[in-house]
Formats: sequence, C-alpha cells, structure tokens
Amino acid sequence: MLRKWMIGVAAGAIALAGATVTKEARAENVLKMGSLAPSQSPWAQVLNVWKRAVKERTNGEVKIRFYWNGTQGDEANMVEKVNTGQLHGVMVTAVGLSKIHKPILSLQMPGVFKSWAKLDHARSALLPDFESGANAKGFTIIGWGDVGKMHWYSKGYAINGPSSLAGKKPYVWSSDNIHTTLFGAIPGVTPVPLGVPEVLPALNSNRVDAAHTPALTCGALQWISRFDNMVVDSHAYMIGAVAMSKSVLEGLPEDQRKVVKETGQMAANELTTRIRGEDDAALKRQKGKLTARNLTPAENAEWEALYAKVRKRLGDNRVFSPDLISRVERLGR
Repeated sequence: MLRKWMIGVAAGAIALAGATVTKEARAENVLKMGSLAPSQSPWAQVLNVWKRAVKERTNGEVKIRFYWNGTQGDEANMVEKVNTGQLHGVMVTAVGLSKIHKPILSLQMPGVFKSWAKLDHARSALLPDFESGANAKGFTIIGWGDVGKMHWYSKGYAINGPSSLAGKKPYVWSSDNIHTTLFGAIPGVTPVPLGVPEVLPALNSNRVDAAHTPALTCGALQWISRFDNMVVDSHAYMIGAVAMSKSVLEGLPEDQRKVVKETGQMAANELTTRIRGEDDAALKRQKGKLTARNLTPAENAEWEALYAKVRKRLGDNRVFSPDLISRVERLGR
C-alpha cells in the first residue's frame, strides 16, 4: 500500500505541476515537526514519504525535519513548542489537539461510536468548527489521521467489568481529561498520571499494570510485551492529525505553501487507510499471544453505563459543553 501511494505522489507531482515551485533564488525553509511515533512505525513511514514529496516538488527549497520518539517531549510540550517557535508543526493524537482546541478531544469520548464510519460521519460534521477553532489558536490542520480502536490491557489480572480495576494502577495520560474523569468514576482505582515516554519504564517497574490504548500503539511503543491480558471489545477510538503553525505556513511563498498542504493532505488520507488496517492486524496478532477475552453482554452493559456517567461528568465539569456532548452522541447513533 505504501509503495502504491509513493507512486501516486510521484504521479501527483506531474498532474499538479502548477503546484510545484519554480526555480528561483529563494532561502531554504526547514519545517520542524514533532511526534511521539517511533521512527520505524507506520506513521513515520507514511510521513517520511510526505517529507520526500515536499522536498522534490519544491526543488529542495522546503524540507521537513521530523523529531520522532517523543524527543521533543510529550504532546502538550510539543504544542507549546509550536507556540514559541521551537517547532513548526506536530503529528498528535486528540489529546495533543485538545491543547490547541479542546472540543476536538470529544471525538474520543468512550461509548459513542460503534464503527469508524460513525466516527468519520461525526468528524466530517464537526470539521468546520474544529478547524476554525484551531485556526483561531494559530494552527492550521493539514489533515486528519487515526491511531486505532482502544482496548483494555492488563498485567497479572483480567479486566472484565469496571470494578475489576479497583485497587489497580492503570496508566492515565496526564493531559487526557477523558481518562482522568473515567478513572475518577470507578471506586478504588489509583491511576498513575504519566507522559507517553514514561509508560514503558513504569510498566517495567510495576508502577503501572493496565492501559486503555489501541493495539497498534501498544505494539509500536513496546508496551505489549509487558501485558498478559487484553479485552477484545472496543468502546472508543483514538484519532489524530497533522497540525502546523498558521504563521509559519503563511510565511512560505504561495507555491511552496500549496505543495506542503496538498501533499500533507495526501499523507493524512493514507494514514487513515493504512493505520486502520495495521491496527486490525496488530489486534489479530496480539489475540494469539495474550489471554484475550470478549466481554459478556452484562459486562458490556456495565461499561456502557460507566461511559454514559463519564460523558455527563465531562459536561458537568465543563471539560466540554453539554451541547457539544449531545451533538457528538447524536452523530454517533
């Protein structure tokens, strides 16, 4: 699939010849982009094709430099670095996007979507508001990409109903309002707030014994080797996007800006297709290696009831407006 897309990018360079910069004496522009993704991950493979396409179609006048593996910090740190000019863009999940425009994180509320198609429908309907909100904060969303369906993973015990987490130590992303609220709604849970780069050491030292994350992410970040149990059912989807500094983009000559945006959109579209397939494949592999179980109807009902309570609390606590929560819920039906 990636090879086919690379051929498509090359063809696009010819078909969109008007978007290729002319050779003039212009200064080289280096766009610095941060990501938590490992340098050999599917996300990096796709985005590196984007990097090459931009260099080729601008005659080397624009280059993208990626900083992988969270070397520029967690997502909140990277967003702040864009604000201060240390980075020019980021590839982040909805948690990072919430630091740009918090309502985007509402798409990751659990118990809302039953399929990618439903999420796509909701995202499409909310896109004008989300992109306008990001724009008002000085960011341009180049394109949307996904991360995967979220599953429960645990170490030394099985997760069934919410009460099975009582007395346990699940990892919670310190910037994630949704999971902070979720764990706060389960009596007896002691979540451990961490940045993503801190999770693997915490698993190694037994500070953490559970996580709610996509299969592909769990594998790419090497967390999977520390877990022995997983839940096959999924009640939430993790999304992401490529976002860049609006002022940096506008500072590029128009032809260069057009190349960056058009090829970036192509890369985001490829991420959506490829990551969903690779996430499914990762789940299939993990089901053969871990103790994987499907929830019973009664257990699923417990989780659904908890997720409904969490969404209400998110509205009550003004993390998201109650109107937005209701709208997302309606779009997910």
